[in-house]
Amino acid sequence: MGGQRYDGKVAWITGGANGFGAGVARRLSGLGASVVLSDIDVDNGEKVAAEVGGTFVRCDVTSYDDNTAAVRSVLDAHGRLDIAFLNAGIATGVGIGVDFDLARYRLAMGVNLDGVVFGMQAALGAMKERSGEIVATASLAGLTSVPFDPFYGANKHGVVGLVRAVGAAYAQQGIHVNAICPGFADTNIVSAEAREALASIGVPLLNVDRVVDAFVAAIESGEGGQCWYIQPGRDIEPFRFRNVPGPRDDSGARVSDTAGDVQQTLVERGAH
Repeated sequence: MGGQRYDGKVAWITGGANGFGAGVARRLSGLGASVVLSDIDVDNGEKVAAEVGGTFVRCDVTSYDDNTAAVRSVLDAHGRLDIAFLNAGIATGVGIGVDFDLARYRLAMGVNLDGVVFGMQAALGAMKERSGEIVATASLAGLTSVPFDPFYGANKHGVVGLVRAVGAAYAQQGIHVNAICPGFADTNIVSAEAREALASIGVPLLNVDRVVDAFVAAIESGEGGQCWYIQPGRDIEPFRFRNVPGPRDDSGARVSDTAGDVQQTLVERGAH
């Protein structure tokens, strides 16, 4: 998948030290892009950067200033940013009720949601004079309920909602913002216990390359605001959200087909 070349393009990848980030770094560099990786895992980040002929910039994505500084480093070194993969993520490891832990909750929300917000803010600023592609790693947990990990579901739903809204707002400026939503994949975020449970019911883990394929499909789609789901044995494609019911007037007559019509009107008029 992905017949396009990226010679002369510059990509910034968070969570680039392993998993999806490292996989996308290898794919993009193989297609000609210059790659800048960020992570808090300096040793592995530098190894992957050296492997792909790129550079490494340490970035704690929970820090607004770190995200801003990382993008500034990209611009200082390359003079442009064309592709941003906001991929850093961690397992939540905390429940609500008796299992609640405030520090772990804040860390999970900081990495999985704030990290996307801060990275997106920095990337949009760098792309405002040109077109660009931004992809955030969400999850199938952002498309359905996950009773076993409610805060992971909450932050991934947040990423999905953010991408859908920002994607619609920026598409007319030539900046495409999308998300990938993989199921359980063969990365460090899936614990040994979860792997055993999945194997017991015959659910295979996604290969990282399949998720990289989805990333490439997203940046080559020419669309924004899409959430590309990835499941074993299924085609990679955007999730088809069902529109919410549109409003009616006092008589009960329909005034708009969907809430999306209202959103589009507000976007076109620059309302906030």
